[in-house]
Amino acid sequence: MSYNPCVLTDDDKQWITTRLEKVETTLLTEFHKWASPVELRQRSHAAVLRAPDAEVESLSDRLKNLEGH
Repeated sequence: MSYNPCVLTDDDKQWITTRLEKVETTLLTEFHKWASPVELRQRSHAAVLRAPDAEVESLSDRLKNLEGH
């Protein structure tokens, strides 16, 4: 049997699989650490943006009541 340098051994495949799993875990961990604060900021910004809408709606209702009299 001749040696073929393009063929991976089972040990090579296991090493590659282990490294890929480590890279995937690291990437997902870093993404989660980044995404969590972004999601919190998005929620707080959404609440801040909804507040003027509620105020405008309240003023609109008051104006309609005044115009109705």
